[in-house]
Amino acid sequence: MKDSMPSSTLFSDAMALTPAGDGVYDGVLNEHWTIGPRGSGPKVHGGAMLALCANAARLANGEDDAWPIATSGNFLWAPDPGPMRVVTTVRKRGRRVSLIDVELNQGDRTAVRAAITLGDPEHHDPPLLSVNPVVPLMTPEPPPGLEPIGPGHPMADIVHLAHGCDIRPSLTTMEPRADGGPPVIEYWVRPKGVAPDALFALLCGDVSAPVTFGVNRFGWAPTVQLTAYLRALPADGWLRIICTTMQIGQDWFDEDHIVVDCEGRIVVQSRQLAMVPPAQ
Repeated sequence: MKDSMPSSTLFSDAMALTPAGDGVYDGVLNEHWTIGPRGSGPKVHGGAMLALCANAARLANGEDDAWPIATSGNFLWAPDPGPMRVVTTVRKRGRRVSLIDVELNQGDRTAVRAAITLGDPEHHDPPLLSVNPVVPLMTPEPPPGLEPIGPGHPMADIVHLAHGCDIRPSLTTMEPRADGGPPVIEYWVRPKGVAPDALFALLCGDVSAPVTFGVNRFGWAPTVQLTAYLRALPADGWLRIICTTMQIGQDWFDEDHIVVDCEGRIVVQSRQLAMVPPAQ
């Protein structure tokens, strides 16, 4: 395995995998693609790990035109930045759909177990029906004055992903609503130095701060399970994301992301189950 962390902040470099034979790939959990929660050290971003699993599945399948149209991951523990190994098992290699099981390991522990369904996402033909809540709410580009996460930003010490992508959250949408309604968190995101691709769009299906911010619960909210659908390949430009929830319980909460590209197409839908941070 590699014994050093890359200094590159490019998302494409963070997704790099080296074949080690028999469906096994070595890589590095990049220090720049982490979340630094309050009261703890940086945790590797769950969306980045799921994207790595999806990339390994594509390599194991061996077809450039097959994409991770459905990705379901279970998060067993939170690994540290550093060397890791991805092990793939081909369950089905079909004409239109293939299924690859993936384990992301660090040392002798498995951090993520994922099932990746590969296929051909939607093309540019208009859908037969689409209920897209993002386009009426959000402009294709961030509104003037919406600051990117960076030095001086209130989220700069937590969201290290901002080293590799331009993230512009609408902070007011994270606050508890005056009418007591559910949070609807808005983000504009794009990678730095490269165009957004399918793997980056998958990462954006887990890019938001926890919806628990809307009920004044902060801190680390570990994801237990996340499922994401790649509906289309993103156009080159900003990705718009809204993050919502159906219920925030005392122990568990659900969180949904809808990712829309600059052309107004839904590119990713995701849903996760996560743990509610304790009251502070």
